[in-house]
Amino acid sequence: MAGPAAQQRLLVVDDEPFILDAVAASLRFLGFEVDTAATGRAALLRARESEPDLIVLDVLLPDVDGFAIVRRLREEGSAVPVIFLTAKDTQRDAVTGLGLGADDYVTKPFGLEELAARVRAVLRRTRPEGNGATLRFADLELNQDNYEVHRAGHLVSLSRTEFRLLRYLMLNPGRVLTREQLLRHVWSYDFDGSSTVVGTYISYLRRKLGAFGPDLIHTERGVGFGLRQPDAS
Repeated sequence: MAGPAAQQRLLVVDDEPFILDAVAASLRFLGFEVDTAATGRAALLRARESEPDLIVLDVLLPDVDGFAIVRRLREEGSAVPVIFLTAKDTQRDAVTGLGLGADDYVTKPFGLEELAARVRAVLRRTRPEGNGATLRFADLELNQDNYEVHRAGHLVSLSRTEFRLLRYLMLNPGRVLTREQLLRHVWSYDFDGSSTVVGTYISYLRRKLGAFGPDLIHTERGVGFGLRQPDAS
């Protein structure tokens, strides 16, 4: 099946062979490229090697649980979207998974059509249509494949965290994102509300991007931050 899905690679991780095969087969039928893994260690290895566009990840694995896998990937700088599969229909699992930076979760048993719809929805949010590798806003270009950022044609040198922060802002143009949202999606964990890390990194970004043009980062006092066209008031 041709279409946008044909360019997107998924990693499906589950230790139950029937579920693993069924999910992988249904997603392949929709046109996705699908890698699979049955253990946490194998999942980490494949995630590093293939750099998937999204991971469908079982929470309960025989060696390393899904939460630990996401923690490890985020520590390594990966912002790959994750949908958790969980056999526990509890609010605690949902809060834990989303707090680690997961994008969605599905409770077992689930329908394959429901899972496919969740996968498409997350990919739409995290890999916009068009040139999925490159995000653009005003005179900014961010390449998600080679981790390069250009402003008005100039290469901007960013740290890993600065890159993730800018990427999340560019995935949500025109929106004001709260500190809690930024902490969850960029740093992948929650602070107690007293940390100034978000403001600190926003100032780093402002300084580096501001070397090549007007300020694009808007501060909504008491709320958060977002990208705004320089001619907006």
